[in-house]
Amino acid sequence: MSELSFEQMLDESFKTIRNGEVVEGTVIDVKEDEIILNIGYKADGILTRNEYTNEANLDLTTVVKPGDKMEVKVLKVNDGEGQVLLTYKRLAAEKGNKRLEEAFENKEVLKAKVTQVLNGGLSVVIDEARIFIPASLVSDVYEKDLTKYADQEIEFVITEFNPRRRRIIGDRKQLIAAEKAKLQEELFTRIHAGDTVEGVIKNVTDFGAFIDLGGADGLLHISEMSWGRVENPKKVFKVGEKLTVLIKDINGDKIALSLKFPEQNPWLNASEKYAIGTVVTGKVARMTDFGAFVELEPGVDALLHVSQISREHVEKPADALKVGQEITAKVVDFNEEDKKISLSMKVLEKASEEEE
Repeated sequence: MSELSFEQMLDESFKTIRNGEVVEGTVIDVKEDEIILNIGYKADGILTRNEYTNEANLDLTTVVKPGDKMEVKVLKVNDGEGQVLLTYKRLAAEKGNKRLEEAFENKEVLKAKVTQVLNGGLSVVIDEARIFIPASLVSDVYEKDLTKYADQEIEFVITEFNPRRRRIIGDRKQLIAAEKAKLQEELFTRIHAGDTVEGVIKNVTDFGAFIDLGGADGLLHISEMSWGRVENPKKVFKVGEKLTVLIKDINGDKIALSLKFPEQNPWLNASEKYAIGTVVTGKVARMTDFGAFVELEPGVDALLHVSQISREHVEKPADALKVGQEITAKVVDFNEEDKKISLSMKVLEKASEEEE
C-alpha cells in the first residue's frame, strides 16, 4: 500500500464540489466589488458584484462583513486560475421564482418597490426575481407618465409566470378595479337622493364637473352649479378642491349632483323683496330684441321690456343698454308661480319729471 503524499492527503481532507451545487460559505474578505468566501474546498470562492446583485454601483463592503455566512451556488469549480466562481443573485432568483410561482398559483397579492420605470411599464424585484408590469396593467385609467411610481411600493398579482422565457407579468389594474368596485358598492348602499355629501373635484369640463364621492363619480352639471348663471365651470372650480354637494338623483350607477340647496333658493322670499312697486337695482345679464334680462341676485332675473326702458322711443335694448350695466327700475309685475318679474325704468323717469 503506497503512502499518500501530504498534498494528496490535504486534497482528500476537503469536500468535493460540482458546478451548480449550492454550498454554504463564510466571508473571509470583502472588497467594493468582490467577496471572498471559505466554502470548505481547497480553493476559496469568489463572488463578484455582478453575481451578487443587479445594482451596478453597490459597494459590497456595506452589505456583508468577514464572518458572515452565505448560501451561494457554484458557477465554475475552476475558472482557469484555480478559483471557484460563485453566484448569489442567481440562487436568490431561483428561490424568488419559486416564491413567485406559489404566489401565481395562489393569486396572492404581492408588494414590492418599483426599481425601474421603463417605456412600456414598471419593473419590480422580489428576491432577485424580476417582475414586469406593463403600462396597460399599472392602473385602471390611462397613465401617460409613469415616473411618479419610481421607488414607490406597489401591490400587484402575478398573472403570467414563465421563468424559462424570463416572462413574469404583474397586474396592478385588477386590484384597483376590485377595490373601486367594493367602494362603489359600499357607497351606493349608503347614499340616497336628497343627501348632502362631501367629494373631491376630479375633472372639470365645459358642461360640468365630475366629483369623486369615494367609490363613484357624480356629475355636477353646469345648470346645477349655482342658483345663478355659471358661464365657464373651469373658472369657478379647480381639480382637487373639496366640495359639499347635494345628491339630486341616482339612476343606476349614475349620480346627479347639485349645489342648488333648497334652503338657499332665492325665490323663497322673493315675493317680499320684489313686491310690485319696489324699486330695485340690478345688472343687465343678457339682451334680446324685445328686452333685457336684469339679474337682481343670483337665481333671480327680471325682464325689462324694450317699451319700459325709457319714455323716449327705443328701437332695441342694445341702443340704450349694455351687458353688465347696473340699472335702477321699479317692479311692475310679480308672478311667483311662473317665477317672472317685470321691471320698468320708464315709470321712474315719469315720477322724476313730476317731482321736478
